[in-house]
Amino acid sequence: QVQLVESGGGLVQPGGSLALSCAASGNEILLIETMGWYRQAPGNQRELVATVTRGGTISYAYSVRGRSTISRDDAKKTVHLQVNDLKPEDSAVYYCHVDVVLPHTREIHWGRGTQVTVSS
Repeated sequence: QVQLVESGGGLVQPGGSLALSCAASGNEILLIETMGWYRQAPGNQRELVATVTRGGTISYAYSVRGRSTISRDDAKKTVHLQVNDLKPEDSAVYYCHVDVVLPHTREIHWGRGTQVTVSS
């Protein structure tokens, strides 16, 4: 069984920064292909924020490119996201997303989400 534990988020002032972390656990995890973060604002579809593959390929949404950094630690099975110069439109529930390889299958898992509110 794969579990994801997210941390970070909360209320941040415009222009501030946020740091999110997600740790994956599970005795059967052989490796994790892609790790990343998505977000969903009220009334909107869930959208990609940033992802990083096992090979180190990184993708950012256009809306956060240039002010975000995603990184992963495969030994700890963690992924981290920092977003700077926050704007009110960055407010959303942020979800951790992992693509894991298990002994007999490959699965996508989502975290429960952490609320980020950008407001003065």
